Amino acid sequence: MPPALQATGITKRFPGVLANDHVDFDLQSGEIHGLLGENGAGKSTLMNILYGLYQPDEGTISIVGTPTRFSSPHDAIAQGIGMVHQHFMLVPPLTVTENIILGQESLQPATQFLGQLSALDRRSAAQRIRELSHQYRLDVDPDAHVKDLPVGAQQRVEIVKALYRRAEILILDEPTAVLTPQEADELFVIMRELVKQGKSIVFITHKLREMFAVTDRISVMRGGKMVGTTTPKQATSEMLAEMMVGRQVILQIDKQAAQPGDVILRVGNLQVQDDRHATTVHDVSFEVRAGEILGIAGVQGNGQRELVEALTGLRPVSGGHVALLDHDTTHATPRQITEFGTGHVPEDRHKHGLVLTFPVRDNLVLCTYYESPFARGVEIDEAHIENEAQKLVKEFDIRTPSTGTLVGSLSGGNQQKVIVARELDRPVKLLIVNQPTRGLDVGSIEFIHRRIVEARDRHTAVLLVSAELDEIMSLSDRIAVMYKGRILDTLNAPDATREQLGLLMAGVKGGAHV
Repeated sequence: MPPALQATGITKRFPGVLANDHVDFDLQSGEIHGLLGENGAGKSTLMNILYGLYQPDEGTISIVGTPTRFSSPHDAIAQGIGMVHQHFMLVPPLTVTENIILGQESLQPATQFLGQLSALDRRSAAQRIRELSHQYRLDVDPDAHVKDLPVGAQQRVEIVKALYRRAEILILDEPTAVLTPQEADELFVIMRELVKQGKSIVFITHKLREMFAVTDRISVMRGGKMVGTTTPKQATSEMLAEMMVGRQVILQIDKQAAQPGDVILRVGNLQVQDDRHATTVHDVSFEVRAGEILGIAGVQGNGQRELVEALTGLRPVSGGHVALLDHDTTHATPRQITEFGTGHVPEDRHKHGLVLTFPVRDNLVLCTYYESPFARGVEIDEAHIENEAQKLVKEFDIRTPSTGTLVGSLSGGNQQKVIVARELDRPVKLLIVNQPTRGLDVGSIEFIHRRIVEARDRHTAVLLVSAELDEIMSLSDRIAVMYKGRILDTLNAPDATREQLGLLMAGVKGGAHV
């Protein structure tokens, strides 16, 4: 029997970039085929071609042996392909039913809008959604408003939306990126149920552990090419990492037990508001000691961003206090906090970490350019800055044509290395790192993890904020879990389990939902 979906010789060029280079990929009927690769590997381009968002420059696509061509997602949907994007395509104020039928209404007359759908149309659609939800064990309430649903439930709505359109092939793009471990496990059960009932799934992720948990086959892309296909039984994590990067990678950082010293950062009853003046950090208190890594775990959007911005002077504090050593930094400016001995690797490297139109050399001294030896009074010493840049480019393996290259032209991994080099080359007492490896390849992740541990071993206090639970568990000495702007619990990392942390991330403590 021919594959459910087959792509042969797919080539796609963008200005200056060969995104897909004669890629072959197939999806057998009734299988979960994992597609692995780092940002820029070409996997998203390939999936966007298979979903009709892009058209290939070369190559062919076949559905169950029949060649076809998609000029839009509408064509792909008509031929039984559904895609659940990493960033959900839902309208929060609308109900589940309204979201699912949006764009699919059979209306009389054609000018009728969603808000004017008859009660009969809505009831009919809701009944169909209930049937699909029951058939595939998706647990979706057609009458609920999307804005009131947790992230895992919103994702199930996206899957029902694809099934409502009669999808036989599902493309799931990084579906676990915003889920707790328990929600991810629930998704894997749903995926197996879908396959059991005849669907076929392409599963895109960068988490090696998930490939082994749920897939039947694994294909790896690197540099726009398909570098190999294997099975979970034949593969190892080390083998897949090497296929992704092109060299051997150490996946688990070897670190000694922490030797905590004096308290460096003390946070008491902190309250912080978001841009709409809603309180998103509620009475948060914790301490970070010299020589330890405190990890802040939690699903994204639970106040972590506002917490870090408040600690680094980027957002005002509305209540409570922050102290760095003997300095009250509650209302200090970013420069004052930097000068008191804080290094900051921000979540958004473009917005808060780099000046993209400046060369690499200038970005490497953004925190110290006005101090000796880089300045004499108001005069900048270009020679000293160049010497410093040359040293850091070599020490931190920053891949750049020259120190004069604009930092905005570097890859994401090398941009992140510029920030890490700048923040760690100074004698900081406190290092705050927020999502330090988001979007990086496993080689860059290995490098940055090692540097964070080395900072701890030099007796720096490290506050690590990450949505990647594996990263938190691998690096942290203690782990605090944030949920809806509060720290629910703090655990010793060696004693913490994924299940324990996952429940806390979902707001469950002591068997009860808080």
